[in-house]
Amino acid sequence: MQALDGTDTRLLSALSQDPRKTVVALAQKLGLSRNTVQARMAQLEKKHVFLSFERRINPAALGYPLMAFISVHVQQQKLTRLAGELADIPEILEGYGLTGSADLLLRVVAQDAEDLFRINGKILACDGVERADTALAMGELIPFRVQPLLERRAQRG
Repeated sequence: MQALDGTDTRLLSALSQDPRKTVVALAQKLGLSRNTVQARMAQLEKKHVFLSFERRINPAALGYPLMAFISVHVQQQKLTRLAGELADIPEILEGYGLTGSADLLLRVVAQDAEDLFRINGKILACDGVERADTALAMGELIPFRVQPLLERRAQRG
């Protein structure tokens, strides 16, 4: 990913603080022309700086208030195919390959404890899964954020 300059960082910081701001409002706030802001936004999008809007939708609003993290131990030679099979389980929001004792970390949502048990069963039934350890998320203490990174970047210049 290409480095961002100070203008990009200021633009991202303004968007982070108020993601609904229009291009005109951003231009006014940052002292830039509307065309400059539009061009920068297009370049940032092209560089894949923005995550999908989907990440802003709260699964609880869809009937999935329970969140858990599942550490999965797998047969390494089956990992690629297994990732595709796990992606077919709708309640798995995201998955990461890990170093350390577990091979995968899955963030899953469920309607309730019984539903989580069902989802765990689906994961365990996948070919290549050896075992899974589930930890229930009790509450979000530090929400996803990038503003501190933007501030640090702005300080460095």
